[in-house]
Amino acid sequence: MDHIFTISKKPSRSLNPYKQNIFNKLEKSILCSISSTNVIAFSTESNIEECNSLYWSSNVYVADLNSPWQIHKVLSNSSPVTVLQWDFTGELLLIADESGCVRIYSAKDHILNDWNIVLQTVLQGEHILAAAFFHSGKRICLNIEKKDSSSYIEKFQHVKFACSVKQFGSKPAIGALLLTTTGMLAAVLLPQPTCQTPMTMATESLGPTRMFIKTADICYGKNGHFLLAVSSGDPSMPIQCYKVSVKKEEEKCTIVSQSLLSFFLNEAPKEALMDQISKEKNCTVSHIKWIMREDADSLVVAASSPKMSCLQVWELREKALPVHKSLGKAEAPQFFNTVLWQYQCHFQYNSLVTSLATSKLSLINSVSSGYVVVTFADNSIHCLYRDTLKPIVYTTLSVVPRYLDEPNAKYQKVSTNISNIDLSWLGNVLLCVDSDDSLHLFKLPPQIDSSTPLSVPYCTTILEYCLVSGLDWLDLLLVLRPGMLDAICDRLTESFNRQPPQVQQFFHVQYLCIKISLYRLSFQGQGKANDLTQYLMLHSISTAFKSLLRPSEMNSHEKSPADSLASVIAEGQNDVDKALTSMHFEAKEFTVETTTLQSLQQLIQWVADLALNLLLKLPDSRPATGKSYELLRDVKALNMLREMLVLIRIWGLLRPACLPVFIKSDTNLDVLALVFRLLSRLVQNVNEPDESLIDECCQLPSQVVQIPLLQPCNNRIVLGSPQLAQQILPLQLEFNNEPECLTFNVDSNSNQTIDSVRHLYLGKFPRKVKQCVRCGGSAGTVPVTRTAAIRAWDQRWLRTCQCGGQWRMQVFSG
Repeated sequence: MDHIFTISKKPSRSLNPYKQNIFNKLEKSILCSISSTNVIAFSTESNIEECNSLYWSSNVYVADLNSPWQIHKVLSNSSPVTVLQWDFTGELLLIADESGCVRIYSAKDHILNDWNIVLQTVLQGEHILAAAFFHSGKRICLNIEKKDSSSYIEKFQHVKFACSVKQFGSKPAIGALLLTTTGMLAAVLLPQPTCQTPMTMATESLGPTRMFIKTADICYGKNGHFLLAVSSGDPSMPIQCYKVSVKKEEEKCTIVSQSLLSFFLNEAPKEALMDQISKEKNCTVSHIKWIMREDADSLVVAASSPKMSCLQVWELREKALPVHKSLGKAEAPQFFNTVLWQYQCHFQYNSLVTSLATSKLSLINSVSSGYVVVTFADNSIHCLYRDTLKPIVYTTLSVVPRYLDEPNAKYQKVSTNISNIDLSWLGNVLLCVDSDDSLHLFKLPPQIDSSTPLSVPYCTTILEYCLVSGLDWLDLLLVLRPGMLDAICDRLTESFNRQPPQVQQFFHVQYLCIKISLYRLSFQGQGKANDLTQYLMLHSISTAFKSLLRPSEMNSHEKSPADSLASVIAEGQNDVDKALTSMHFEAKEFTVETTTLQSLQQLIQWVADLALNLLLKLPDSRPATGKSYELLRDVKALNMLREMLVLIRIWGLLRPACLPVFIKSDTNLDVLALVFRLLSRLVQNVNEPDESLIDECCQLPSQVVQIPLLQPCNNRIVLGSPQLAQQILPLQLEFNNEPECLTFNVDSNSNQTIDSVRHLYLGKFPRKVKQCVRCGGSAGTVPVTRTAAIRAWDQRWLRTCQCGGQWRMQVFSG
């Protein structure tokens, strides 16, 4: 369990004694949560930006796990925050407090440092204890019987799982279930974006009468219901379980709660030593967690006292009870099958439990794969097997409060303890937040098989799972060893190439994003990452351009215009004009409005610049060796580029102003025809191009002057970079301060900021840009010519950057 980093706030010059006394009296409301997109949310009891503030507040911050020092404040609350919960998509963040206020936030225009409220309501006089978003009904698991299959369809199965609340047409509703300390349930449904209906809300009592609840947890049943486990905190009282169903009928919402079997911790065998712990002063049931988040039948319960703690696992088991012969048939002994809570195992430690977490995903259906992570008051962190509670790994967090160069005697000694923990969705890293508002990140063992170290087959399987399910894979990148990267890339490529063509086409963009992120983790892989990035952009432009083509009404529809274009390119024609002649195309099929063509000029220019850059690299490129990827050796990519050049030639006849601009030494030189001819010759033998072709490529700089280079000019300061493997862990970082040790400069001959989406120059220091938190790419915020085609192009990159990373608004002063 390696410690990756610690991020602390800026040291304060003075500690306010009044503020310290308030902190010591208040119950800690420090929480943390990781979304499925690896965005972290955490709450603090001090203002990180204003360390010398004299006022208490409960603040909620968000940050991307790849650059966790770049934080953004979502909320500053006067009441302690008690719940931080992400939805399954990672787009909605629920924040609830002890005064009963519930807020659901979403990122405005998908900008990570700009959030707005989509729902707000108040449960007057209630202390909200737990919450869970409605389940969407989608669940993908690894088929353990076919885990070695080459087919994604066989390897990963969609498990039948009902959504929590159905709307009209059985569409899953978006909302959340809330539980308060007085035993009140509340269901809130977000209004549909297409309707003007207000928020829907319903309340109900959890049991026949209201009760006091100290700790609780919520999980999902496969039939669309919720399972709740609650405790009053008294170890002599039962752990009670409930089945809760939420239904929406027309414009009303109803909640039905049904009591299930309960159990007493003292019913465990004597080796669990619950009697001894119960006699300790201030002994309480401090934490309850369902072992699995979906379709659970096991609970882990923590009973703690200041000197001793015990974790117990209880499981629902079907048991056959004998029936008396006078009540049954006389021919044979009779048995009555019933379901009972049965004690399974325990873990004991001589310290107080401070936090408890279980794995969020069960990658294998109906199998409790994963682990339980528990922290204690002595700052020890224990990773345990989920079914047996046997220790896997153990570590201790050493936290020393940081002050400036002042004598320590001037300050009151304040103990710093771990306040809350959370696991990433893939279970590869553990996030901790302590009482000093610092963040800590730890590596965890593999989720499926914790007894073996991280292996290439396991990592490939997890990446394939992310490919199929759409989950983010950044937490896996942070725990990979550099020596594994090439083997993982090769295995992932071989597996992907064995998929049917329709499967490859569907997952192609996500597959490229995964490979790019893997290559970016090594110094040697930067060239491959650049080539794949350019191929991804070329693929996107090709898709956008071909979507503008419309088949003629008089056509037989045997071939679409795009298919006709591809078939002509496959014939191997070297002359672009002869290629146009051999197409025999219908003029209407390739006709596009002139305003649309003009708005796409910057994309057309990028395609031409890419072709020139590839031909410029040919003389210096080495012969193809092994499985190393090069865009120059990719026949599919080169043919796609040739298709675009033919299409540009056609559109140039309709609108000459949309053609790419070149600075030529000879005004009569037809650059498009020259580039198309050279690429066509290259495609014939990409591994060993002939000498005459190389000689012509050497002459290109004298024929076309000032060819713009397409090398990325991003200065990336992120965790997922080659620099992380060079550092001594843990990294000591500071909020809102970029670490110089992770600076990774990409070679670039341009000091201009380039829009990575529209391919425009934004100037050296643009005032306001969107910046990707993963690759560092920039995108302009000023609207350009708004045709339907360019709007569709901008919408393609609205949610995320081309690498899959989220956008962050960057404003430069001066």
